Amino acid sequence: MSASTPSSATDRCPRCGGSFHCGMNDAAPCPCTGIVLDAATLAQLRQRYSGCLCLACLHSLAAGQVPEFSSLSHGCG
Repeated sequence: MSASTPSSATDRCPRCGGSFHCGMNDAAPCPCTGIVLDAATLAQLRQRYSGCLCLACLHSLAAGQVPEFSSLSHGCG
């Protein structure tokens, strides 16, 4: 994906399997930059997943609504 041509929902969340658009290479900051996760959660996410997670998974982790690293069978919102 190039910085000049942002994609639509072409990325796949490694946590839930849902499709989403990662804005890392977009001109504007990715919406995920506004989500705050504690250092321990970030470290565990980096160990477990190699790619970006969707906003639904990040929001649920930040809110503590989903037990940490529960089954991958839940869906993205």
